[in-house]
Amino acid sequence: MLEHEERRRFIRMQTQCKMTFRFPQSDEEYSATCRNLSGAGVMFTTDRPIEPGKALEIRIEPVNAVTPPLEAFVEVLRVEERDGEYAIAAEIKGIKS
Repeated sequence: MLEHEERRRFIRMQTQCKMTFRFPQSDEEYSATCRNLSGAGVMFTTDRPIEPGKALEIRIEPVNAVTPPLEAFVEVLRVEERDGEYAIAAEIKGIKS
């Protein structure tokens, strides 16, 4: 079994992947950068604030072309402003098929 210091159900993987997000029933996409990812959530930065509780559809583009993009439904849990950007923590609610 893998050991890790965090008291979480899933280990967070640090990353620097391009991603997009959009609000359900909207065709407008916004750019973001995925900062970390786990089996239950995602942290990303963007130049636009998003209210906690909002639902989003996200698409994370992996760095290598071998891995397919991750498309998921998430709920925004927390938003922090950092140096003119917004760090968004979201819970993964479902994976798009």
